[in-house]
Amino acid sequence: MTVRIAIPSKGRISGPAVELLEKAGIGLTDNSNRKLFSHTFDPEITVMFTRAADIPEYVKDGAADIGITGYDLVKEKRADVEVLEDLNFGHTRLVVAAPESSDFKTVEDLKKVNTVATEFPELTKQYFLEKNIDAKILSLSGATEVAPLIGVADVIADLTSTGTTLKMNHLREIDTILESSIMLIANRESLEREYEKIEEIKTGIVGVLQAEGKKLIMANVHKNDLQKVKEAMPGMSGPTVSEVYGNDEIVAVHSVISEKKVFKTINKLRKLGAKDLLVLPIERILE
Repeated sequence: MTVRIAIPSKGRISGPAVELLEKAGIGLTDNSNRKLFSHTFDPEITVMFTRAADIPEYVKDGAADIGITGYDLVKEKRADVEVLEDLNFGHTRLVVAAPESSDFKTVEDLKKVNTVATEFPELTKQYFLEKNIDAKILSLSGATEVAPLIGVADVIADLTSTGTTLKMNHLREIDTILESSIMLIANRESLEREYEKIEEIKTGIVGVLQAEGKKLIMANVHKNDLQKVKEAMPGMSGPTVSEVYGNDEIVAVHSVISEKKVFKTINKLRKLGAKDLLVLPIERILE
């Protein structure tokens, strides 16, 4: 059996998704001439390119075994899929926003809303029902920000990551409907049938994410300085110490640390007499 991975064909998460698969060792053999399907270096894995909004339903129906898409789309489509992992990128919020010049400033003010424009009608409808607000939900396929300006809606429900676009369009955030990020999802039947292969894919992807922002520091230190070096070398599980062949007085110490701590750690180690320091990139961390 071949496991099919669905990823977005375009948009803000398409490139990162392809890069993530490549770093995980699932490289696309024909990525330069991208079609609907692409083979990978693993003959048991193929990649399907499609709209991000369609991925939850494709995975739910079994057209794809696993997929990479936004949590907001999974919830909007009400897709009965297994969320394997939060990939922790592509963070966005689905928010209710109103024109800065309007009287809609708080959640309480939303009770006066007649029409809401959005690309997420299901999530928006659910939100307003929970607030006991009988508002008309106007489904749009794009350019939601202009809806209040042209008079077709009082407020909008739209995705934002920084809020900059909303401010540029003179819109004010009122409330958050849903916080979202990119997820790795799976078809429930596929997960049972192809559990081992899907788990391999998940492990590879998670390993890449865990390695982000990490560096491997290696150094030779005198045994007499080992305790101080251990304290100066923070790591995921503490530093690893090994013997140096042919020298009973020196040991090799290496540790995985945040790249933000590399500069200070290197200087601490040098002051403690560490020699032959190396700082190396890490592709994957498998726990």
